[in-house]
Amino acid sequence: MTYAAFSASLTQPQAPAGISPLLRALWYAGRDEWSLAHDIAQQHEGDPLFDWLHALLHRQEGDAGNAAYWYQQAGRPVFTGNSRTEWQQLVRTQLPA
Repeated sequence: MTYAAFSASLTQPQAPAGISPLLRALWYAGRDEWSLAHDIAQQHEGDPLFDWLHALLHRQEGDAGNAAYWYQQAGRPVFTGNSRTEWQQLVRTQLPA
């Protein structure tokens, strides 16, 4: 699956079949289904990419302190751009252009 196909799938009623848990969580996050994305992130705490996702999700909800904690857990600096750009960057770690 490409980034473009994944992005286009956000308008569909279900996530694409066979995608990884990280992509499933990002699919939910891309649709602003925060709780579903957060549940998946919590199930994979300790994995740097999921911890990055966890940080992004807390940024989306406006909890900068909690987001900062998760950036630290992920070994990443606090992202300074908008959350959509960060979402795109995280998705692109998993999919080709």
